[in-house]
Amino acid sequence: MRTVDRAMDVLEAVAAADEPISAKALARAVGCGLSTVYNLIAVLTGRGYLARTSAGYVLGHQVSGLNRAFSRQMSVTDDLRGLLGHLRRAAGATACYSIFRDGDIVVVDMTAPRDQGDSWGISLGSERFAHATAHGKVLLSSLSAAARRRYLADAGMRRLTPNTITSTSELERQLRQVRHAGLATEVEEVTPGMACLATPVHAPDGRVVAAVSVAVATDQFRRRQHQLGAAVRRSAQEATKILRELRPAALGRG
Repeated sequence: MRTVDRAMDVLEAVAAADEPISAKALARAVGCGLSTVYNLIAVLTGRGYLARTSAGYVLGHQVSGLNRAFSRQMSVTDDLRGLLGHLRRAAGATACYSIFRDGDIVVVDMTAPRDQGDSWGISLGSERFAHATAHGKVLLSSLSAAARRRYLADAGMRRLTPNTITSTSELERQLRQVRHAGLATEVEEVTPGMACLATPVHAPDGRVVAAVSVAVATDQFRRRQHQLGAAVRRSAQEATKILRELRPAALGRG
């Protein structure tokens, strides 16, 4: 099991790197010997999960296959993906679709304008700072108090920026507002200079099963908040219609 953990550490370190990373840098990042790292790299490269370049190691082609399988298993249909693309173009913003699954907030799909890239600081997969994101607040607001306490006890309320809420009482106050308004916002709680709006997506029985969100530069958010909120609400309504056609398992909260 320790070898598997080390291999995952190496893979995650390569994924987190902004550029190709050397074996020596990987050894430092994961805290193990260079010979061990070389052995793990050999396995991961041989399986296509890493690739070697002249500048260091990068993710391999098999990772994209995992991403496609992840989207398929999370029931991100072509219709939902197309909806996010339309929202991105209409809002000129990064668009994101998130769910609560197996005790985690999971970003299952997102699309960003070319000029925005990953400036939001959010990526696909489980996230541990739902207290700071608009989509996280939408999903947390829909949980029972007990489930919310369990999530926050496990994930914590780490301060990401000076604006990040770290008080449970203040978070609960905001979540009450989210439930009332059907809209969550965050301004520079995750990334300085970025803001986000999110609205819930409902199952046919009325349960909140997902959140649709957009992220833009803070100055745009302040100028266009009403327009962005309307665009997100329309997209969430469309997503709700799409979910009616999915198999029941796709609507489970887990």
